Amino acid sequence: MKKKLMLLCAMVLVIGCSVYGQQRSHYTQYILNNYILNPALSGIENYTDVKLSVRDQWVGLNGAPRTVYATVHGPIGKKDWKTTPTSYQVPGENPRGNAYWESYTASEPHHGVGMSVVNDKTGNFNRFTANLSYAYHLGLTPRTNLSAGFAAGVTSVSLNADGKAFFGANPSDPAVGNGAVGELRKIKPDLNVGLWLYSADYFVGLSAQQVIPQKLAFVDDASFEKTGKLVPHIFLTGGYRFLLNDDVNAIPSVMVKYISGAFKNDYQAEVNLKLQYRDLLWVGGSYRQFDGYAAMVGLNVGNTFNVGYSYDFTKTNLNTYSRGTHEIMIGFLIGNRYGDTCPRNVW
Repeated sequence: MKKKLMLLCAMVLVIGCSVYGQQRSHYTQYILNNYILNPALSGIENYTDVKLSVRDQWVGLNGAPRTVYATVHGPIGKKDWKTTPTSYQVPGENPRGNAYWESYTASEPHHGVGMSVVNDKTGNFNRFTANLSYAYHLGLTPRTNLSAGFAAGVTSVSLNADGKAFFGANPSDPAVGNGAVGELRKIKPDLNVGLWLYSADYFVGLSAQQVIPQKLAFVDDASFEKTGKLVPHIFLTGGYRFLLNDDVNAIPSVMVKYISGAFKNDYQAEVNLKLQYRDLLWVGGSYRQFDGYAAMVGLNVGNTFNVGYSYDFTKTNLNTYSRGTHEIMIGFLIGNRYGDTCPRNVW
């Protein structure tokens, strides 16, 4: 009986989210790939940045969310390739020490393009989004850049009425109204915009996803008291770099999300701290308001490959039934001609 009750609660949660709540996925390691939230980062680095990620949320709960994404973006016309980074094999040299950041200069004006593909499945609901992005980067001062960008594409939201995750053995559950048994799908246009201010010491970003508010209903049925909506999601992010010593950087950051009807007072804050040892490895932790805590760890392998892992612990009642949330991210640096061993502008 308890298990059935939890499934019912989960169903209400998912359907409620389609009407009022957060409709885009959580990303614990967004600090390692802010491009997933802000298209203004398109082409921010000296190379083509590829990221692959899998996030299993609330492991152990039937029908729990699973998010998979792939992103790729790179610069166009970026001629000021930085040659400062050096390898670890040179005695006495540190590619991320104080001298490195003192020599940081803003990039010349350039373009950036990218692409993202995200698939988010929760119970009988599946959301697939594909976008192409563009950004323009402009130097404001000798050490500060501002970029603006947008991403456009399509979102497909589907409901599988034959699935067993929430509806059980009876496929004609009243939750789908008088809709036909099988898969119900809606395809909508998607538009995201963003700004990104960045320097050697700090970054500030503002972005909006799902800019175009749209009606979302799988069936035209008078028994539906409320109609779903795709509502805008607004993200404000900021962070600052502190050199604890010549080998260790501390990067505290914060993100505030504003989504109408999703949280108390419509917003949710996240506080993060990342500690990085040279270009080799990093550890970090975060707190998500109204939700819980997370820890992450990562490693750079040479100048072509990196991997990160995070674990979320929720303080909500779901903690009784789930075994936490696991997220893994793998990154590739393509065309890294000067051997940058980790991001210079995203950190």
